[in-house]
Order: sequence, then C-alpha cells, then structure tokens
Amino acid sequence: MGIVVQKYGGSSVSTINKIKNIAKTLINKKEEGNDLVVVVSAMGDTTDDLISLAKGISKNPDKRELDALMSTGEMMSCALLSMAIRELGYDSISYTAYQIDIRTSGQYGKCLIDDIDVTKIKESLKKGKIVITAGFQGVNKNGDITTLGRGGSDTSAVALAVKLNGVCEIYTDVDGIYSVDPRKYKYAKKLDAIDYEEMLELSSLGAQVMHSRSIELAQKYQIPIYVGLSNSNIKGTIIKGVNKMNLESKPVTGLATSDDDIAVNLKEIDGNINILSNLFETIASRKINIDMISQTSPINGKVNVSFTVPKDEQEECMSIIKNFSNERNISIDEDITKFSIVGIGMKNTSGVASKMFKLFSDNNINVKMITTSEIRITCTISQKDKNKAIQIVAEKFYL
Repeated sequence: MGIVVQKYGGSSVSTINKIKNIAKTLINKKEEGNDLVVVVSAMGDTTDDLISLAKGISKNPDKRELDALMSTGEMMSCALLSMAIRELGYDSISYTAYQIDIRTSGQYGKCLIDDIDVTKIKESLKKGKIVITAGFQGVNKNGDITTLGRGGSDTSAVALAVKLNGVCEIYTDVDGIYSVDPRKYKYAKKLDAIDYEEMLELSSLGAQVMHSRSIELAQKYQIPIYVGLSNSNIKGTIIKGVNKMNLESKPVTGLATSDDDIAVNLKEIDGNINILSNLFETIASRKINIDMISQTSPINGKVNVSFTVPKDEQEECMSIIKNFSNERNISIDEDITKFSIVGIGMKNTSGVASKMFKLFSDNNINVKMITTSEIRITCTISQKDKNKAIQIVAEKFYL
C-alpha cells in the first residue's frame, strides 16, 4: 500500500510484554500490505536513569559523552523490538542513527536533523523487512553521536516520513489530543483533528503529547500526523492543515499550562538598543529559549525588561545577565504558571482576550505578564491559581 512510519514512545515500550504486543501489531499492519519503518524511544524512564548515572559521576557531565550515553536507551529498545518480531517468524532489522546516517548539527543535546540517508532503509523494505530505527539521535560532522532533545523521537519519525514520502503515526499512552490535559480537566474533549499551527502553539506552551519541532517539520512538508493509543482500536487525532470552512466555528481549540519557567525581571537597564540587542543575542548564542519579552517605556534613558526562561536554564542565563545588569536590579519570580489558550478561529473573532481576563478578574486571579499572537493568548499567573483558571476558562470556552 505504501510506507508507514510509526513511532512508539517510552511508555509504549516500557516492558518486554509491551514490546511483544507491539511486535504483533506491526506484523498485522505488515500483512495488510504496508511497508513499515518504526521509530522507538528508550524504555520507560531509561533516559532519566541514564542522566542520573551521569550526574553520579559529575554534576556537569561532558555534553558529548552525555549524548553518547543517552543514545544507548533507544538502541536497546530498537534491538529488542526487532528480536520480538523475528521471534514471531517475520523478518526485521534494526538500525542506529550511525548506520543510516541521520546527519545533525548544533549543540549536543539540542541538535537539529540536516538530512537522512534512507538508502539502507529502502533496500531493507524491498526485501520485505520491518525496519526498526532508534529515535532521538543522530550523528554530527565529526562522527559523534548526538541527541535531539526531549521528545526528539517525534522529530525523527516525521523526518523519516518526509524522506520516505510516507505517512506518520505516533503511538503513545494517550488516545489522542485533547482540548485540555484530561488530568487537569476531567471534562476535556478529544479532538478528531487539529491544525498544524494550533498544535505547534500548544506543544511549545506545555502540551506534552507532541514535540514542537516535529510539528514544524510536518507543517513545512505537509505530512499529516496521526496520534493514537498504542495497541488499541480507539480512534485518535489527526494533525493536518486547517479546514478553512470551519474557521469561525470555534475561536478556541485548546488550553495549555506549564510550570517549567521562571520570570526574569531586570530593572533600570540602559535603554540603548545595542545593549538590549547584545543581551538577547548572547542568550540566544547559548541556545537558551526565552519567551514573553516585555519592556517599559524609557524613563531617563532607563527601561525595565522582563522575560521568561526555562527553569533548567536559569543558572546559565543568570551568568549572562549579570554582565548586563547590576545584581540588585535583577529579580526572579519562580511562582509562575504559563497559561495559554490557542485557536485558529481567533483570527476572525474579537473579544476572546476580554472574555478570558474578565473571568480572571471575577475570580481574583492576578495576571503578571501577557503576550499574544493571531491564534494565541498567553499570560503568567500564580501557580496556586492554575487549577481554578483551567476550570473556569475550559468551561467558558467549551473545551
């Protein structure tokens, strides 16, 4: 029928029994006439365990060696799944990133895929084999093993679907994409389909079902992604291009929250644009992701600047900021939740922001920072207000 690229997350391959069940599912799919390429993550909490081992050796392990260590988790899943398929009498072969030349560039732990040589994969498919590949990893120009960052196996799967002109299916421990995390709002609705733009925003804002870079790649090459529950017939969700006929049906598609950031506040910085440019350029050169930047109007040539940064990059970010601001003018707010609503229908609907902030006002929820785009409204609130905010906003916007 065609080439199907499937990806199975860590929870889906966390035990030998689960791996055996996936092997049976793949064989059934193969018997339907599909050529199968399967991307696997490391088993369960293996990646976290490997990081803990490294931290037992060094508080700041060498990033090259850490990538080499973390890549072993996917290699193990890869080989075990291939063995399970062979045990059931079907031909299979596993490949690491090195063997199929998944070329990457960038910093260790955060690399980007430049290209993939799919020659070996195509040859194996022609021989009737089910191909299993290790996700999350690649090889740089020096021949070093690299990793793509958290959730990188999603990106591996989409990249392979692009190169093989196939379809992409992501299987995990949830049965699709919901308007709100069902663990946070029990009435959350599962979506039959969601637009690339909306999914990209939700992924980058805290929704953990998909990795944001994989959505960017899928949108660029118009690769639809099916997201569903492993070893189940329950219908999942399709991520694809928007149906413009339904633009005005619902302004808000989803809601996402994240407690993974801090707010950095810099008071009385010199308002010279060159200084601000150098500050953010230096932060960017260290691959630190900042968000929600706001700045006051100049007073006596001085401005106040605020932005959010991931908690795990706080120490590195602070080492940079101290070169641009007096320490007494730097304050950190750790008590923030990023709260976002997303919907492509916002492009043609007015009053969405006023409705949300009226809800916050009526329920004594204080808003600290705000940023918006055509299809997103993001603000920061105190973490104690998160659950209340989710309930009232989800109910008001029928999520």
